[in-house]
Amino acid sequence: FFCKLKLKGGFGGGGDSIEVMAAPLYHSEGAELIDPTAPSPSLRSIRQKQGYHVRLIGGNGNPQLAEDISRWLGVPLEEADIKRFSDGEINIHIHENVRGADVFIIQPMSPPNVNDNLMELLLLIHTLRLSSAKRVTAICPYYGYGRQDRKVKPRVPISASAVAQLMEAMCPSRVVTVDLHCGQIQGFFHKTPVDNLFAENEIILHLSQHNFPPEELVIVSPDAGGVGRANRVADKMGARNVVTILKRRLEANKVDSMQVVGDVKDVICVIVDDMIDTGGTLCKAAALLKEKGATQVYAIATHGLFSGPAMQRISDSCMEEVCVTDSLPQQHNLEKCSKLKVITLAPLLAEAIRRLHSEQSLSGLFHQKPEGSQTQLLSPPPYISKKDDFQL
Repeated sequence: FFCKLKLKGGFGGGGDSIEVMAAPLYHSEGAELIDPTAPSPSLRSIRQKQGYHVRLIGGNGNPQLAEDISRWLGVPLEEADIKRFSDGEINIHIHENVRGADVFIIQPMSPPNVNDNLMELLLLIHTLRLSSAKRVTAICPYYGYGRQDRKVKPRVPISASAVAQLMEAMCPSRVVTVDLHCGQIQGFFHKTPVDNLFAENEIILHLSQHNFPPEELVIVSPDAGGVGRANRVADKMGARNVVTILKRRLEANKVDSMQVVGDVKDVICVIVDDMIDTGGTLCKAAALLKEKGATQVYAIATHGLFSGPAMQRISDSCMEEVCVTDSLPQQHNLEKCSKLKVITLAPLLAEAIRRLHSEQSLSGLFHQKPEGSQTQLLSPPPYISKKDDFQL
């Protein structure tokens, strides 16, 4: 390439000219020639061309839930190796390029390997940040250490706060959880927005199949802290009343005494809680309600930890049914207890991912009132019109 430049105002008043040789520019050998005079593309046009896609990565905390969310969204899970070195350290490798992508990590802190699943989540966030993902959202349906949210005696940690600090140190763009044990845990995250979703709509849709007469239905809160949750369920189901159980706890998972505040004679009781651990407190509460005159007792909870003898206790209890979500893996528990029913959170979390990606409000997920009583088990909540809406 040659170009001639004419210099004005040269010696003797005339114009001097010089010839400059310019080398052609190529991407690489055999590639198309770059036109230096063409305008450079804007960042917006580059983004439109390359796409700002949703990418899903599932950890080992709940692989089945990650696959279900993937099917609802119509977005495949990314290929990733989450293995262990010979000394037990976690080894992570994400196969595909995620630069500039909107990445969602699906990883609850599932027991019994709570610490391993937490460490996996931290390293996945760190890996994606190092890989230049544009946005990294941690979908953590079950937030581990959530019950240790305050100091109840000297020289104990506030573990829920410590976990929040660990997560924030990895710099996630956002954290999405479901039914935190204490809503104030969101305040432990000082720089990261936290969305605490409710699973009530999904569980209510299942309970509505029983066609409970509203005048015979009473919602029971197993403690004073869960009254707000019980009130929301009672309002949506049109229940007759809300009853509270006051308990005196000696230590974790051990209750000294209980008393019922309210009338439960000749009614159907539904105990509403955020989690079930060993099941001892729940079974004692059900027996107390039966003793006070309840005709039937059901229990619903978002997180089914089912530690120790929980499955045997529920099988031997007076409860008709115990309903939980799949925020934690439940396949093995379904084989142990015929009273256990599991409802999927995949439609709720898939809709949350779709709204976050498209910069829409999540308020519809909080306030939507379920309608109808013929909904089948595991069907999507009413704010999801059809599966095709999830194509991103």
